[in-house]
Amino acid sequence: MTDLKEIASYALKALKDAGADDAQCVVARGRTRELTVDGGEISLIRTLLENQVSFKAIKDGKKGTITINQFGKEQINQAAHDCIEAANAGVVDDAVCIAQLTENKDFVTGAQKEDADGLFDRVKEYLQQVKTDYPKIILEQVIAEYSESDSILINSNGVCQRVKHGGYYFNSMFSAHEGENATSFNYCDAQFNDLSRPLLNIGMQRELLLRSQMELEAKRLPEKFTGKILVAPICLLDLIGMALGNFISDTSLIDGTSPWKNRLGSKVADEKLTISMSPLDERMAGGERITNDGYISENYDIIKNGVLMDFGLSEYAAKKTGNKRGPNSSGCMVIAPGKTALADLIRSIDKGLLVYRFSGGQPAINGDFSGVAKNSFYIENGEIKHAVTETMISGNLSSMINQVVALSSETVEDGASSLPYALFDGITVSC
Repeated sequence: MTDLKEIASYALKALKDAGADDAQCVVARGRTRELTVDGGEISLIRTLLENQVSFKAIKDGKKGTITINQFGKEQINQAAHDCIEAANAGVVDDAVCIAQLTENKDFVTGAQKEDADGLFDRVKEYLQQVKTDYPKIILEQVIAEYSESDSILINSNGVCQRVKHGGYYFNSMFSAHEGENATSFNYCDAQFNDLSRPLLNIGMQRELLLRSQMELEAKRLPEKFTGKILVAPICLLDLIGMALGNFISDTSLIDGTSPWKNRLGSKVADEKLTISMSPLDERMAGGERITNDGYISENYDIIKNGVLMDFGLSEYAAKKTGNKRGPNSSGCMVIAPGKTALADLIRSIDKGLLVYRFSGGQPAINGDFSGVAKNSFYIENGEIKHAVTETMISGNLSSMINQVVALSSETVEDGASSLPYALFDGITVSC
């Protein structure tokens, strides 16, 4: 079998014939052409092919799942049998389910035609531009790729959703070197659907490369203080992601550990903060079109003007907690910008830290966190004075998002998010 819809229908029937009460199958075919640069030189060009069939069966209130990478009838029949065996070995859970039929659609998104020569030329251009514009930078590894995929989700409730997507992905990992002096590594990645722009102009790469060179003259933080940190978009995604993981994730709400479990419709953050998950935003190069559960995706606000609007739960977690299902399962985060220019934000800081990367462990249940502020800079009297050697920052995520001093009017788009710079107060910065 080669037709995806035929394969999906056969796999679904195999599950039902094997004894599933409810069944779901996802069949996907993908191709990726990858170009790798090591040490500033193109080292590898390869093409990767992928076939995948994911099975989900519910039998007597118990769930089984299995995934295979072959499309043959014999392999599908065996996988269906194994999936039922996995369900039989499971435990009864009244919340296990498959999507209900609402509307079936076929989606075609992104760049459906690869420009292999164009991507190769853009990578060569990128290597030369970095060498010329940022001579102290060593590109440790660069990965550029074009991927195309075709997937179908089908279930025994009549759901049949199909998505065909193609697009480009780029990741650069780098550090600065001068003599025997070297900085810690930093990185930047992006998704995009055309090659109209030089790779160096996508996302915030130029700023990160410039700052990396400045880190060669890093100094110790003059003194410990509790006050303001200015968080760059690339780091803001991580910190806000930590907060949402702690307060509105499936796990924290099912376990009942979330401090926000009874806060829907209540103020949980500063009124300047609006956080949305927006896979349909035109700036999102690879935004999902169907959820992991099999529903058509929609944009939604998690926090609007500081008020908690939605948990964004999977259907399973919604059933476990008695809440509603989230409109998407995407990571396409959009934080609404503020009205203050970045330069003015910096000028407003008497003493603070500009943070580009954070490395820390899992925060405590209540949101307490601590870790190392990497690729960061000391600000004093409204000026960026110098890079700092690795410095500890600590605070509480809930308190942090309630102490938003300002958000920049500028935003950075990387094809998977749109984020401003955020100025927070009440963070402890240690030498």
